[in-house]
Amino acid sequence: MSEDHVAQVPDIPTRLRIGVRSGLQTSFKLLKFVLPLYVVVDLLKATPLVERAGGLFAPLMHLFGLPGETAFAFIAAFTLNLYAAIAILVPLELSSWQVTQCGLMMGIAHNLILEGGVLGSTGARAGLLTLCRVLIAIACGLLLSGAQRLWGG
Repeated sequence: MSEDHVAQVPDIPTRLRIGVRSGLQTSFKLLKFVLPLYVVVDLLKATPLVERAGGLFAPLMHLFGLPGETAFAFIAAFTLNLYAAIAILVPLELSSWQVTQCGLMMGIAHNLILEGGVLGSTGARAGLLTLCRVLIAIACGLLLSGAQRLWGG
């Protein structure tokens, strides 16, 4: 390869400047999305709405060792993204085990609509793969919950 075709790597100060600028831009984009969700959930916690709605989901979420209110975070993770789910989870004041449980399940099945669309555009069977992700998340959640009950007390 001739020297004319070799890409020039910027010097360290230039790379740092570009990296910091990109990192700050990304942080501000996320902050604009996550902060309002956090505030809304924190404010809603002071009303009976979250408790009542959480009560509807409590039987299902109890299977995973989670309070009913975490269902809102799962809905956000499944339909939007993990950042939205985190913004909803933080004001719920979950235990470290419950956060781990949510992280495991949401890490497997998140952003299902967008990623399903991407999978479909590649020719893959998006519906089947999305269903598999949800079922695997449920199976892992049940396994972790069972293990926690067995060994964690």
